Amino acid sequence: MEKNKFFPEINGNFGFGCMRLPMNGEKVDYDAFSKMIDAFIDAGFNYFDTAHGYIGGQSETAIADCLSKRYSRDKFLLTNKLTDPYFNKQEDIRPFFENQLKWCNVVYFDFYLMHAQDRNNYEKFKRCKAYETAYKLKEEGLIKHLGISFHDKAVVLDKILTEHPEVEVVQIQFNYVDYEDDSVESRKVYEVCEKHNKPVLVMEPVKGGSLVNLPEKADQILRDLKGGSNASYAIRFAASFPKMAVVLSGMSDMVQMEDNISSMKEFKPLDEKEMEAIRGVCDIFKSMDLIPCTSCRYCIEENECPMSIRIPDMFSALNAHESFHSWTTKVHYNNDLIGNGHGKASDCIGCGMCETVCPQHLEIRDLLTKVAATFDK
Repeated sequence: MEKNKFFPEINGNFGFGCMRLPMNGEKVDYDAFSKMIDAFIDAGFNYFDTAHGYIGGQSETAIADCLSKRYSRDKFLLTNKLTDPYFNKQEDIRPFFENQLKWCNVVYFDFYLMHAQDRNNYEKFKRCKAYETAYKLKEEGLIKHLGISFHDKAVVLDKILTEHPEVEVVQIQFNYVDYEDDSVESRKVYEVCEKHNKPVLVMEPVKGGSLVNLPEKADQILRDLKGGSNASYAIRFAASFPKMAVVLSGMSDMVQMEDNISSMKEFKPLDEKEMEAIRGVCDIFKSMDLIPCTSCRYCIEENECPMSIRIPDMFSALNAHESFHSWTTKVHYNNDLIGNGHGKASDCIGCGMCETVCPQHLEIRDLLTKVAATFDK
């Protein structure tokens, strides 16, 4: 496997995103996660990505028990992040960072990112001197590379990178559906990274699984290629651009792990025939009125919904209903998503807490009324 062209310590260009892990009920399945880690490392890869908010803090502690306590530190690279809800002033940052090291059972992070930067929280990061504090941690050897993850329009990223040229890498949402989407601006954001000569880390290459379970017509376009899985085309699309350092995949079972390894161990960019098929899939998505939710779950994990509404799961159910017109989506909604302390979509009180943390900047309150109109009749 070739070394990474931007960061030689990274093996290849594929990373293990630890936001969606195998679960046993409400807890991470350590046995399954350990086996996935073993398969990932045995294949030659070494890049892992986490954040404190992932799975309510369980991602970091699972990494400690399943990765850093089982492998020597030179066998893996670990990325963590400074996230908005966990500090209110500069003095909070170092203690939080030191706790993250303890939670992950490491003495340094290979990459540390200012998390989910947008036009709103960037002002808080500036006010609290977060970039300066992180850079000091880098000078102390506690961080090897300083970067940001980003969720906003291209003009905002251009401002951040202009004001902070010390940023070494940018993590962006990038997939073939969002590439020309005006609400995400994946292409324009990527072009800003090119302008500032910053390597790119890719998140959401399969858009929270939306590019795996495709509508029938879109699925057939990729099947006609008689090649890889739907996920493999999505991941290879993202990795095919010249500034891409690592494409992350949030894998939750060994089947997904093995499929991703098979397509990325000996990576080949998409050829023109495959790109034409991807354009055909995009045309089908454009003709459908689907909610562009990636199921990151920030809306219910960082700001707990006062009505305990399972927002991402409801959006997924509505998208499935619109895509496949299956009666089973209503059964799933009634049997699995509401009750036992969880509210219906129509129970939304309109507080807007969910919208303040949504990386996609979705108008969640309005979208819940659409869910309610479909399922709460």
